[in-house]
Amino acid sequence: MTKFLRGTIILMAAGLITRLLGFINRIVIARMIGAEGVGLFMMSFPTLILVITITQMGLPVAISKAVAEAEARGDRKKIKKILAVSLAVTGSLSLIFTPGLILAAPFLSQALFTDERTYYPLVAIAPIIPIVAISSVIRGYFQGKQNMKPAAISQVIEQIVRIALIAMFAKRFLPLGIEYAAAAAMVASVLGELASLGYLFLMFKVKKKFPVRKNFFKSVKASGKTLKELMEVALPATGSRMIGSLAWFFEPIVVSHSLLIAGIAAGVATKQYGLLTGYALPLLMLPSFITHSLSTSLVPAISEANTFRNNKLVEHRLQQALRFALLTGGLAVVVLYVFAKPLMTLMYGTPTGFEFIRLMAPFFIFHYYQGPLQAILQALDLASAAMINSLIGAVLKIVVIFVLASQPQFGINGAALGIAAGTVLVTMLHFATVLKKIQFTIYLLDYVKFIVATVLAGIAGTFCYKTTLIESHEIVRLLVGIGVITVSYIILSILFKLLTKNDLLRIPIINRFVR
Repeated sequence: MTKFLRGTIILMAAGLITRLLGFINRIVIARMIGAEGVGLFMMSFPTLILVITITQMGLPVAISKAVAEAEARGDRKKIKKILAVSLAVTGSLSLIFTPGLILAAPFLSQALFTDERTYYPLVAIAPIIPIVAISSVIRGYFQGKQNMKPAAISQVIEQIVRIALIAMFAKRFLPLGIEYAAAAAMVASVLGELASLGYLFLMFKVKKKFPVRKNFFKSVKASGKTLKELMEVALPATGSRMIGSLAWFFEPIVVSHSLLIAGIAAGVATKQYGLLTGYALPLLMLPSFITHSLSTSLVPAISEANTFRNNKLVEHRLQQALRFALLTGGLAVVVLYVFAKPLMTLMYGTPTGFEFIRLMAPFFIFHYYQGPLQAILQALDLASAAMINSLIGAVLKIVVIFVLASQPQFGINGAALGIAAGTVLVTMLHFATVLKKIQFTIYLLDYVKFIVATVLAGIAGTFCYKTTLIESHEIVRLLVGIGVITVSYIILSILFKLLTKNDLLRIPIINRFVR
């Protein structure tokens, strides 16, 4: 097995655990506070992400790179300077933005979100900003040391603590009102992040071989050059993320105002937005841990091949990644489309909102494709092109949301279509940019075979779900239906030569049966 594939599989396993815990967390929130409470939670959350993005300024990536270089030279003084200046920058920014968010909460909730109840979740989540600021510096340090375990374990701890506390807090505060229950869910998130920081700090104290607090301010003063070096990496790295955060920040604002124009009351709009972003989107996003893991491994693999001007290997890696993303994404799309209603019922205890999944699932194959394409652009030093593509997609998304969601005949479906339109455009732009840089063959027949395989697998799964095991429990019928789709899809992929024997030989456990 190649280093590239081994790294992808390891990251995929870690990503699966974290993503599943995060999904369980969303299920607990949804079941405890309902669609309206989730709406308040999801309207407030993008504001936090935007503030955290500004506070971090892309420093985690820069810290990781700088620490790795200093570690290679054995320069501990440099590592201390990196940590000191990073903590000073993120700490100072968090001291500005934490009270800033609390003070801005009344304006945000009344003027921008059209639902005054968002005030409580906004205020409740503000204390997480300095916690995340410190955590990001320590995570960057460990990543620079190529020690991924502390960061991975800390994320698991955060999710477990959050899940346990959300159930406890939301139940206690729900009688006071939905807004207090949503705020309680935010407080649980703060305490989960605090537990994560506690573990990271403990590991940092155990692993580090130099005192950070000693002459801390002296190290900060003498770190002008270090700050400049960090910012040279941090600022470009934060560009695409900033665009995404800004687009997400404006999304609930535009949606709520558009629905108001369409004649939908603020409370109903909040509930509908909660169903879309808190119920449907997490299910659609769940399979993306596969392509995210693939993307993470793809950057060094493509970079290495590109450094040696090995265009043949670059194209091979590219084709390998896109085919893998297409196959895994296709299976996810057909399962989500066919079983949208029973999956929503199983996860959230209500089928309400399954229409969003049916509407958006076919477009989400572009989302699963987008991660590897963006990774390829970064590996080929085309991060600025990726950022411009993301900006164009974000603008289109907001425009489509406003135009469609403000029409009574579309309503909240207009927001779903806007998100889908932005995703499709960004993916197509990424694809066109890669095509300009690398001349590679597009196998159109493979895409036709892929469409046929997904349709036939979907028909087989639907037939099995509807006509067999009628007396069985709903979960059994669902599992059998998903199993039939999966087996049918794999068999068709092998028959159509979309999945080859070579591919199967590279996968652990499965390769034993193939041999």
